[in-house]
Amino acid sequence: MRGRAMILAADVGGTNTRVALFDADDVRHAAVEVTVASRAHDSLESILRPFLTAHASSVDAVGIAAAGPVRDGCCETTNLPWVIDATLLGRDIGTDRVWLVNDLEATAHGIGSLGPEDFAVLNAGVPHPGGNAAVIAAGTGLGEAGLYWSGERYQPFASEGGHTSFSPRDARESDLLAYLRRNWSHVSWERVLSGPGLLNLYRFLRDSGGIEEPPWLANALGAGDPAAVISEAARQRRVALCEQTMDLFVSLYGAEAGNLALKLLATGGVYVAGGIAPRNIARMTDGTFMRAFVAKGRMGPLLERIPVRVIINDKTALLGAARVAAERGRLV
Repeated sequence: MRGRAMILAADVGGTNTRVALFDADDVRHAAVEVTVASRAHDSLESILRPFLTAHASSVDAVGIAAAGPVRDGCCETTNLPWVIDATLLGRDIGTDRVWLVNDLEATAHGIGSLGPEDFAVLNAGVPHPGGNAAVIAAGTGLGEAGLYWSGERYQPFASEGGHTSFSPRDARESDLLAYLRRNWSHVSWERVLSGPGLLNLYRFLRDSGGIEEPPWLANALGAGDPAAVISEAARQRRVALCEQTMDLFVSLYGAEAGNLALKLLATGGVYVAGGIAPRNIARMTDGTFMRAFVAKGRMGPLLERIPVRVIINDKTALLGAARVAAERGRLV
């Protein structure tokens, strides 16, 4: 695969890690791509070595998106027991051209590789030219990032906003906060807006309502991915409790997306990423999300004008990691 500049890109998540090779002239389409279970490996290197052995003798630049805060080229992943060090990784691979960025920052970079077919519109809005933009993504965890206009292009930046303190909007959510404080001294937004957060909401509604759990559902929750079980039962309208859980989740998602939009003054648009929203697009588009998004008192009219879209392309962070490597490695 030599003769052309090649980019190695990876999107490291708490559940799965995607790895791909890209031709530097086309960072929209991977030449080779694999997905592996993250927890089946003890490090990113243990995934990359066999991948490179099978598909490329060397690469010209590397872009890594990691779910966690990145400082000085290092990341201790939040929902995975790994430490990723760009310098050490480069030595292992055989290049010093390695760029490590937060996965939501990578997602923000990846938006530029997407087309209209990669979005579902929640609110058309009226985009403000040059206005800031925001990305929020609930999946294994909750990620948040922003983009500001430099005068020439949008520049993404990372945040750890998903770990800010959860704020109740009403008495029921105050009860939810008290319920979660039994297990955590600090209850972040990630504790309610993530795969594990979905299970937390389900348990709260079940326990506070004194609702008996169907035996088949209890077995399914114990045997599989609880978030997937709950959302599927809600989609099929098999269990009212699961439907109530999803309704609460989507409302909270809209509320926090609106919070992020106000903090960043994201008049250029808000992008909803992550794995949960695309799999529950019918609920995301039924009005619940946007009602919570705009319910900010005097700021409601401002929020009503902000475009809001769900990113339905699950490779956006991977594409963004490739773009980071191509741009910072001066391969484009």
